Amino acid sequence: MTTLAETKTVLRCADAVCFDVDSTVIKEEGIDELAVFCGVGDEVAEMTRNAMGGAVSFKKALMERLAIIKPSREQVNKLITDHPPCLTDGIKELVGHLQQRGVEVFLISGGFRSIVDHLAAQISVPLANVYANKLKFYFNGDYAGFDETQPTAESGGKGRIISHLKEERGFKKVVMIGDGATDLEACPPADTKGNSTLLLQFTLRSRQLGKTKWNLFIFYSSRSLV
Repeated sequence: MTTLAETKTVLRCADAVCFDVDSTVIKEEGIDELAVFCGVGDEVAEMTRNAMGGAVSFKKALMERLAIIKPSREQVNKLITDHPPCLTDGIKELVGHLQQRGVEVFLISGGFRSIVDHLAAQISVPLANVYANKLKFYFNGDYAGFDETQPTAESGGKGRIISHLKEERGFKKVVMIGDGATDLEACPPADTKGNSTLLLQFTLRSRQLGKTKWNLFIFYSSRSLV
């Protein structure tokens, strides 16, 4: 587990910080909340746990869960307005402090763009810095699938996005903060001291705990982190 001093050093040396969203920027798993809202919460929750732990491929798990939920455009919009996701304590302040130091902040999520865009606005992350999955709907608003070409729709996609950002934007050191298997995949298999992409693992319940040196458990006193 990382010390507070190590965490400060990592964040202060970063050119960019990429946040996972579910159970990191927000306290919930967005797809589970959507499933509950649509009346199929119990069926989907276990599938989410398996996907987070890497037991099945992310795309397969996403496809199977959405096939059960079949959310309409109206249901997604109503979820956002009636049951908005709850931000993790201190996340807005942490993002603000990073941005004040000139650090670029990105949201890279296996969740859904319509929900993540709403969160990005709340914490002042530009929509151009958001990467998430896109739901598809028929003209009448019924569920029509999801965009399977998005890198966030499959295992290893977050790592490809970070590689693209480093190449396109010239970032030398990128920090990924997340809680699941897809976040762990974003950290290349190299020694952390020389690695240009570091993973700070955020969670109190992650199945990935112990698989990486960097564990950021809570955003307490976020000002002191940066």
